[in-house]
Amino acid sequence: MTDSGKPTLLVVDGHSLAYRAFFALPVDNFTTKDGQHTNGIYGFLSMFVNLVKAERPTHLAVAFDTSRHSFRTDVYPEYKATRSESPSEFKGQIPLLQECLAAMNVTVLTKAGVEADDILATLATQGAEQGFDVLVCSGDRDTIQLVTDDVTLLYPSVQGVSQLKRYTPDAVVEKYGLPPANYPDIAALVGETSDNLPGVPKVGEKTAVKWLTQWGTLDALIENAEKIPGVVGGNLREHLDDVRRNRSLNALLRDVELPAGPADLTLQSVDAQAVRDIFARLEFKTLLPRVFEAIGADAEEVAASAPPAVVAPPPAELDGPGLATWVAGHTGEIALTVTVAGGLPARIGVATADAAAEATWSDVVASSLAEWLTGSAPKVIADAKPQVKALRRAGLRLGGLAFDPVLAGWLLRPSFPDKGLADLVDRYLDEKLPEADPTQLVPETEGATAGQLSWYSLRVAAAVRAELPAPLATVLSDIELPTLDALADMELAGVAVSHEKLSSFSAELGARSETVAQQAFAEIGREVNLGSPKQLQDVLFEQLELPKTRKTKTGYSTDAAVLADLQESHPHPFLDLLLQHREATKLRQIIESLDGAIGVDARVHTTYVQTGSQTGRLSSTDPNLQNIPIRNEESRRIRAAFEVGSEFETLLTADYSQIEMRIMAHLSGDAGLVEAFNSGEDLHRFVGARVFGVEPADVTPAMRTKVKAMSYGLVYGLSAFGLSKQLRIEQSEAKLLMTEYFARFGAVRDYLRSSVEQARIDGYTETIFGRRRPFPDLASPNRVLRENAERAALNAPIQGSAADIMKIALFRIHDELRTGGLSSRVLLQIHDELVVEVASGEWDDVERIVRDRMGDAADLTVPLDVQIGRGANWDIAGH
Repeated sequence: MTDSGKPTLLVVDGHSLAYRAFFALPVDNFTTKDGQHTNGIYGFLSMFVNLVKAERPTHLAVAFDTSRHSFRTDVYPEYKATRSESPSEFKGQIPLLQECLAAMNVTVLTKAGVEADDILATLATQGAEQGFDVLVCSGDRDTIQLVTDDVTLLYPSVQGVSQLKRYTPDAVVEKYGLPPANYPDIAALVGETSDNLPGVPKVGEKTAVKWLTQWGTLDALIENAEKIPGVVGGNLREHLDDVRRNRSLNALLRDVELPAGPADLTLQSVDAQAVRDIFARLEFKTLLPRVFEAIGADAEEVAASAPPAVVAPPPAELDGPGLATWVAGHTGEIALTVTVAGGLPARIGVATADAAAEATWSDVVASSLAEWLTGSAPKVIADAKPQVKALRRAGLRLGGLAFDPVLAGWLLRPSFPDKGLADLVDRYLDEKLPEADPTQLVPETEGATAGQLSWYSLRVAAAVRAELPAPLATVLSDIELPTLDALADMELAGVAVSHEKLSSFSAELGARSETVAQQAFAEIGREVNLGSPKQLQDVLFEQLELPKTRKTKTGYSTDAAVLADLQESHPHPFLDLLLQHREATKLRQIIESLDGAIGVDARVHTTYVQTGSQTGRLSSTDPNLQNIPIRNEESRRIRAAFEVGSEFETLLTADYSQIEMRIMAHLSGDAGLVEAFNSGEDLHRFVGARVFGVEPADVTPAMRTKVKAMSYGLVYGLSAFGLSKQLRIEQSEAKLLMTEYFARFGAVRDYLRSSVEQARIDGYTETIFGRRRPFPDLASPNRVLRENAERAALNAPIQGSAADIMKIALFRIHDELRTGGLSSRVLLQIHDELVVEVASGEWDDVERIVRDRMGDAADLTVPLDVQIGRGANWDIAGH
């Protein structure tokens, strides 16, 4: 009820607001475990409940379009024809949103042949006539015409649906210079791009308002069109039919027959259980209490369906001996949390299902708990690696790590991993982890203590385990947790890096980029910012008149790949120099990030991210070692700066030869590929001989290059078009090459086809070891998304299996070096390569261990071939 004492009718354009919400919220952050995108639903409902709470309507309805067809498209088929297809991630959200509104007892209105705006216009008109204060919430500017003293428009601002601008008659006049009833006249003259209604050329809002102010109405303006001077007057006379058409189409219907009128739309209490059920399906955790608060529900029903309040147990504050007694008195898994400050333990907390305890870290605590911490008693730790590292810095090697819910959650949802314990608590427990606000010097709320964090970790672990399929549970216990242990040691060890070599190379690159820049400026006769896309667009497409590249939101693309293609098709000295400058600048940035990461021990300690990819491959950060270029002269200069430490003898590098093709041979069972690997012949020469029908000795380098690109391209779902582009050959030749390849290696084709079809059935792919990667877009109606998913599904079992094999080899080598009493240690895992720092006199043992453990990391039908190198730095040791 408004201050006027009249009832308030709120009518909302569901499609308009949901579509805006979809683009306002990142789609990847709002996806259920089944792959259903929910960002449009969440954003709409979040705005909706805030709106209802703020405006306190007595009557409420939401209108939706039924399709793009309406009476307007019958009159003008091109109406809205330029609108792009709705994203596939959005399409399925409207029916679910309508389910949510139904559970909330909010009336949803649709009508074939008209648009949602016509429904809003009808209700607004009826509501005003029947004595309501009417609020119309829409993102369509045509609804401005509805504004009167009794009807207010709530319009989303440029900041999105969270901020609404109130349009009263005065506000409309202030913005447009004319009353709301005249807004359709302005739009008729100016046109509406989003509706594909062209207006009068060179006529904007200012001109339209000037004309309408002068002549009073659009009809009067049209009658006096001959009196309008200048070019715009001529344009008006030429486009009068467009103006009349626009005005007829932008007039909203106010007499649509509807199943309910304003008086029938009384705000109802929600169906609490129905809302709980649909929100559970959509995995919405925080919206439920906001809905109950804003719209209301039967108190008894809410209480009956509400879960009991969950409160973390107050942790007992103990000393070292007391904490040791506490853990000794509990059997089964105990959750552990070590809070870290400055890389060392600060607090330690433990918990069982119904109790928690904690202590400030000290030497006494460390000695008291040493036996339990290092022993095999099972422990649950969320985000364990930094805590494991802190304990090792304190002299304790953790044992008995049984479960890490963060790693397990990533295995369940590799596309959208939960970042930490708070996200897991929200998702799996439907609760909020108490967290202090990091932006406040004196937080208003205390965060969870170490003991309480452990209690939450244990409960989350149980919830995640309940959803973890057996194959993924095995991947966690047999691959990821042992890998975590090895990575902790690798991060602590770091790798020796020469500041002198890096800084010298950086200076060279700086001088080179400056020289190249001056040469580039000389080519165009002026200086520009070579890092500015806007200035480059002006140079390339205006000054040099080169063919325009792919259209982007900010003009035409100037990214490196696009410009490389442009240089190939339309070579120009400036383009060549620009690409050289970019390469030098990029390399210098990589070098400077490495140089800046060198610690006081003259070593770089990167952080490996286990949850950073969907395939299982490791990534690294601070600094990123995965972005160092591979096997070109520039990369060799960078790798030469990675040196053996002063207390060690040499570096050993080891990588798998053609591991993905070997996995392809194993998974497909193709007799030809299996024979190639088992015979020990050069794979690509062997395949080239079969494809081209010649003896292996007669396979030319060009033939070998083609079949190599073909073989590896298949692993990544390469098309004939992609192969032709990569090899710079005609598409017909690429297609023939693929045909000949599959004629000789048919089992490869059959495997690739069947793997995608099986993924379509299962909804996921699986590696040799049981790692799964979901592919919900395999069922997408959007062809581009679906084909991208198909290509990724081809590759996922192969690349994922390669990642698993590398991890298995990594932690087994790490464990055998350590348990064998050797001082040598694994330092790096980059792509398919390991780098080991070998202690004096240990080379033979280390080489044997590396070859054996990499060779037997998986039982394939073809051998895993390992290449070993040795040298004082990473470049020399490479091969």
